[in-house]
Amino acid sequence: MIAAIIRWLDERLHLDDLIAPFRHKTVPVHRLTYWYFFGGITLFLFGVQVITGILLLLYYNAGANEAFESVQYIMTKVRYGWLIRSIHSWSANLMILTAFLHMFSVLFLKAYRKPRELTWVSGMLLLFLVMGFGFSGYLLPWNTLAFFATKVGTAMVGQIPIVGQPMMIFLRGGPQVTGATLIRFFGFHVAILPGLVVVLISIHLFLVQRLGMSVPPKIETEWIENPSARRDMKFFPNFLLREMMAWYVAIGVLGALAAIFPWNLGVKADPFGSAPAGIKPEWYFLFAFQTLKLIPAKVWFVDGEVLGVLGCGLVGLLWLMLPFFESEPPSRPKRWITGLAIFALMYVAGMSVYGFLAK
Repeated sequence: MIAAIIRWLDERLHLDDLIAPFRHKTVPVHRLTYWYFFGGITLFLFGVQVITGILLLLYYNAGANEAFESVQYIMTKVRYGWLIRSIHSWSANLMILTAFLHMFSVLFLKAYRKPRELTWVSGMLLLFLVMGFGFSGYLLPWNTLAFFATKVGTAMVGQIPIVGQPMMIFLRGGPQVTGATLIRFFGFHVAILPGLVVVLISIHLFLVQRLGMSVPPKIETEWIENPSARRDMKFFPNFLLREMMAWYVAIGVLGALAAIFPWNLGVKADPFGSAPAGIKPEWYFLFAFQTLKLIPAKVWFVDGEVLGVLGCGLVGLLWLMLPFFESEPPSRPKRWITGLAIFALMYVAGMSVYGFLAK
């Protein structure tokens, strides 16, 4: 019966023509092939986010007077609501983690080299949007930590010269963090950001399909010198089945974290209350937050916070344009980019740990 349904659909939709590119697509096989899995795992976790987010939307109410209570209702009254919320929260964190791992693997494998510069740019824009998902979704439960973290985060945006204050008011929906801010962040989280992410994912996957998988320069040289050493596997079904096994591992880790460490709701936000002592952002913003804390209040005649925000923006822009600093020919990548990647990884990890331990 299934075969008959597939034949019926194929006669009308020409399914073979749609999947033909995937049947011809191949993936290079070498000792570092397993790093290719992180891109697919990130995409899989985004799918988990979409499914669990839709389920949460059935009961969530966006509003300063209803948001906290609706999440509380999901966790206490809705059957398995606590588990769905925990899976949504943990998968968000794991998605950002795998996106970072994917980014650094691309750096160390030199997969950003010509002609894949635009693949890197689209991937980096996706990483920025994923972090935007984390920032906007953090406020939606309307608890104390989320309220004051959003207040601090949007205030940092306000430090940007000229455009900072208008941007802060746009994000907040006014001069202060209020229920209007919650409504705006809800709109960003469930409409604007998902739309942008879907478009960028489509572009990113098209570029990967069009340009193929990159091979590290050293292995590429070995294959040029010894063509018989080159090995490839078909994307469909060989690599896809291996990718699905990685998804099984990811869903196992995600389920264990959600069941053993359910996501806490905290205390309802009080706009007139005082900020909790030692408040910190989520771990993926912690390295930047701690960096800003270490900058003096005044650097010459410039406010330290303004200098820090501008510095972070400049670093992000340079990081986005990194492939365009690469040398020609692409088989001889510049070593300083590898050194920069090692420094960045150590800096992000070190400052995150330092920020977590600091009081």
